[in-house]
Amino acid sequence: MKLILVIGLMVANGLTHAHAQARQDAPGADLIVHNAKIFTGNPAQPAASAVAVKSGRIYSVGTDAEVLALKNSNTRLIDSGGRRLIPGIIDAHTHVLNEGGYNYTLRWEGVPTLRRALSMLSEQARRTPEGHWVKVIGGWSPYQFEEKRFPTMDELRKAVPDRPLIVQYAYNRAFLNQQAMDALGAGTEKFPQLPGTELEKDAQGRYTGVVHGYTFTFIAMEAMVPQLSFDEEVSSLVQTIHSLNRVGVTSIVDAGTGFRGYPKAVPTVNALARDNRLNIRMPFVDIQFGEGADFNVVDAQITAITKTAPISPGHNLHPHLAHGHAYQGAGELLSVEVHDHENFDRPAVIIEPHKMRELVERDISKLVQRRIPFREHITYDENITPFLDALEKLNEKMPLDGLRWSIEHAETISPANVARVKALGGGIALDAKMALHGEAFIKTHGRDKALLTPRLRQLVDSGIPLAMTTDAFRAASFNPWVGISWMVSGKSVSGAEVLAKDNRLSRAEALRLFTRNAAWFLNAEAEMGMIAPGHLADFALLDRDYFAVAESQIKSISSVLTVMDGRVVYGAQGYQSLSPALPEILPAWSPIKHFGGYHHAQ
Repeated sequence: MKLILVIGLMVANGLTHAHAQARQDAPGADLIVHNAKIFTGNPAQPAASAVAVKSGRIYSVGTDAEVLALKNSNTRLIDSGGRRLIPGIIDAHTHVLNEGGYNYTLRWEGVPTLRRALSMLSEQARRTPEGHWVKVIGGWSPYQFEEKRFPTMDELRKAVPDRPLIVQYAYNRAFLNQQAMDALGAGTEKFPQLPGTELEKDAQGRYTGVVHGYTFTFIAMEAMVPQLSFDEEVSSLVQTIHSLNRVGVTSIVDAGTGFRGYPKAVPTVNALARDNRLNIRMPFVDIQFGEGADFNVVDAQITAITKTAPISPGHNLHPHLAHGHAYQGAGELLSVEVHDHENFDRPAVIIEPHKMRELVERDISKLVQRRIPFREHITYDENITPFLDALEKLNEKMPLDGLRWSIEHAETISPANVARVKALGGGIALDAKMALHGEAFIKTHGRDKALLTPRLRQLVDSGIPLAMTTDAFRAASFNPWVGISWMVSGKSVSGAEVLAKDNRLSRAEALRLFTRNAAWFLNAEAEMGMIAPGHLADFALLDRDYFAVAESQIKSISSVLTVMDGRVVYGAQGYQSLSPALPEILPAWSPIKHFGGYHHAQ
């Protein structure tokens, strides 16, 4: 009798456990989006009308009838209303963590007229409290304005009469009013005296307030202005990610945090991740800056990841989110001496070949030995050639053997050097700066060269791992649709032709460079960049049909519903109620709070 009771209890317990397990693993989707025009990016199933999501991954893709059959009582259903749905955009080279001061910055991206841009400055000046600056730091171009010009210093002084003002154009030039010049010590030893820095003077020898320079000049200036509190930095990161989600971006590679090398930015990311508010996948590579003639970027990198805060390539600091904040290696700057700044207002910066050879032999060899992936910023083909000469020799002695590496930017890379990169197993991460700064390139390098910069058609046809990126937030706009528009139409933000007709891409090809192709640079091509079963559930529902609208409208596309990891991270228009609530923007006077991160974005 006792044996029968024991068996009965065992059976009952087993059934209870089975029922609990059945409830936990109930069949059916967590989320279904239907009635959509889906561009899957999957050659085996290029189009569909519905997608089902379960546990953060795509569960099924097909017709409405097929996918809706997978719903259960807990499934969230979203009717797309016939809108276009695409894979989540992956920006394989941007600088989110450099934007710790995002909430202090007025964004001119997408502003159609200089008149409106100046009125925004004037309004923000009245709002900015004493002791703080009015700042516009990168992401815009004078060619986007109806007036097709820079602001004058008189216009800027009138707009901001009683607060320090800096308006920075890419990493090319900055406009300072008198208060800002005094605060930075313009013309004195206090002001950054870095190579290539020029303080413009008028005919009487007085400083005009215009500063010309290269990247490091403007990085040094940014370190001299008021900085944010930790809570304000966290708020800035929330808003930066929100702005990216708005344009359909679900993943980025943070391509080096020059202001705060690893692990300094980790606490800010942690503040979002621990509350499941990291609404974007954010793997990173790292830059370490320092002082002194003997400072070595790569040595500092190795020290940071082996001693300061041990971490290895592929280690995800937030494993509950795939590719959440995973260390991907060194770059994009591996040596200050070989940084060929892409200031298109000036002639190409050509590096002495022996310095490129030294970079590879002295520094990259250490990374290869430790199997640390690396990226190197090289803009001009004249510098790519000696870099590859040295890398090929290193590969003979110390095989790369599948180690992931890439050249970043590579605007003027030649077909011969593309083939060499491919043979070494590397990739090329282009950027869309020509969309914003193409006219400057034409003035400096000529129209014929501009039309072939970069050689998009040859690059795509080469089959090399290739992505298009933004290189935001200072050198260019964070909006990928500006770059997609340029690749398809051949036109810059001014409407001028800057890309030859036979050097343009189809709409599908251009989108792949920001989706499926870009996944290679996250070491995630098997699970990202497509709407396909088993892939991570990242996608965006667009406010207009990318494949049908006029070319002139492409740059204005945004998302009305962005899904990352199977959850809604952004909603607008009819989907606004699905959007997660964001905390109050800090500080209360923030330009982002009043103008948004992109024109018309709130």
